[in-house]
Amino acid sequence: MDFELTKAQKDIQQAAREFAKGEFDKDLALELDRKHEYPTKIWKRAAEEGFIGLHFPTRYEGSGYGCLENVLVVEEFCRRDSTIGAALMLADFASENILRFGSEEQKAEWLPKIALGEAISGGCITEPDHGSDITTMNTTAVRDGDEWVINGVKTFITNAGIASVYVVICQTDPEAAHRGQSMILVPADAPGIGIADVGEKMGIRMIPTGEVSFRNVRVPAANLVGQEGRGFYQILEFFDESRVETAAQGLGTAQGAFDRALAYVKQREQFGKKIAQFQATQHKLADMATKIELARLVTYKAAWNFDQGRIDPTLTSMAKWYAGRTAVEVADEAIQLLGGYGYIAEYEVERYFRDAKICEIYEGTKEIQKNTIASALIGKLK
Repeated sequence: MDFELTKAQKDIQQAAREFAKGEFDKDLALELDRKHEYPTKIWKRAAEEGFIGLHFPTRYEGSGYGCLENVLVVEEFCRRDSTIGAALMLADFASENILRFGSEEQKAEWLPKIALGEAISGGCITEPDHGSDITTMNTTAVRDGDEWVINGVKTFITNAGIASVYVVICQTDPEAAHRGQSMILVPADAPGIGIADVGEKMGIRMIPTGEVSFRNVRVPAANLVGQEGRGFYQILEFFDESRVETAAQGLGTAQGAFDRALAYVKQREQFGKKIAQFQATQHKLADMATKIELARLVTYKAAWNFDQGRIDPTLTSMAKWYAGRTAVEVADEAIQLLGGYGYIAEYEVERYFRDAKICEIYEGTKEIQKNTIASALIGKLK
């Protein structure tokens, strides 16, 4: 059993660290967070350096790396800045559906644009009436000759309004429940698409999150991704990959909050000595560091397994749930260690805390992850 990263993986990790150090400006991050603005210039530069679509094959302008290498980049980016890191991580959101299930024409059209920073992708899955229940979809796609006609509403859609293309889950067979769902590519400029804001968010404020509505939106029949009636199962496979990336987001966010707390307690004095000299502080740091290391181990393992073709929904759910919880707990403790300063935006840990919470919500809530884990355990007892 070898826990060592390869030289290539270490080089990618170092390159991501250096890029983030040089490009993620603290003052700019605070400004973008306040204004709810996307870090467009940084995204463009990240694409130029090959960090977007890192896991795409080279023929689609990617680097041909795997899930683990992608995890290393996401971790470093979110460690340096939790919000900018998340924005860059999600620039290619749902594009894996095109990569894993799409036709050669779909891949050739969209993946290079995403990797080169010419397009952002989005996934339209969640609906207002169903939330975590993806077995039921009110959004419909009806075949009309050589076209699909789409009607419905999706909510809490990442990159709503800035995406160039959406991967939309639709009910194509109303009699077949989740077995009648299909995945369809919809260009963002298709007539009939509407975008509405869902309201001011607690965290990840640089990333637009909105409601996407479809009113008689027509797209070619060739925009079907994968097989008709297999959309539900394709989304489950997508989650097995995307949840590992979300775990990396949580891991990096936790590490970034810890870094700032550690630096603070080593220089801050109270009652005549450094805060770091108090045993209570030391125990907090020990707890935080241990949780982060455990989150790293399960996240790396889930990513490595995926790259070996051993896709384990239980392990990916463990990684996503535990890393998300760790991000929230570590960021919370970081605020506590900084005291009043932890509540101030300039010290950043309050933003790490706000950004951490989403890791327990999107890509399946922590309760959904526990359901997946428990179902696998109970199944083994039969």
